[in-house]
Amino acid sequence: MEFVKFFQTGGPFMYPILIVFAIGMAIALERFLFLTRTNSRTKKIWGELVPMLKANDFQRAVSLTESIKSPLALLLNYGFARHRANKKRELIESAMEEGMMEALPTLEERTHYLATFANIATLLGLLGTIVGLIQAFTAVAAADPAEKADLLSASISVAMNTTAFGLLAAIPLLLFHSYLVTKTARLVDSLEMAAVKCLNLMDRD
Repeated sequence: MEFVKFFQTGGPFMYPILIVFAIGMAIALERFLFLTRTNSRTKKIWGELVPMLKANDFQRAVSLTESIKSPLALLLNYGFARHRANKKRELIESAMEEGMMEALPTLEERTHYLATFANIATLLGLLGTIVGLIQAFTAVAAADPAEKADLLSASISVAMNTTAFGLLAAIPLLLFHSYLVTKTARLVDSLEMAAVKCLNLMDRD
């Protein structure tokens, strides 16, 4: 296969690039599944909570959120704890913000590594090319003058493979990073919206 030949002629730097790409894709897949699952659970929990809040049945609402491990349940638990103590809206809102600050690192966890791995893949590709060019010029210096041009062009072609492979690895990682950052931001927005709606339902006469 062409790719196998391309990979084998790229030199030793192709392997660390492949490892970086594999780790990055594993993180991207794990984060995608986590965020998708969290978003689905958030919608489900909120759908169950709304009737309870509208009925002023805070006992059931608290029991529900305390039995579930999710970012939405976490930040609402902070608010419900203050609400049970008959605190003002500002204090309940502050408590929910504290819960959001605690939940946020879980949502953003490991996503930033994708951009780092993309940069590492690119730099490894460039490093592999530079090392390959150094080796090529060293070999050409001792070669027969009639063969120098052909040998140099072949060596440069091989050396450029690492740069190409580094970019092939970096581009998908950057795209996944951008997508996951956007997906996380939307999830955070939905959590904040749910917190505000919950406050309004709790604050009714």
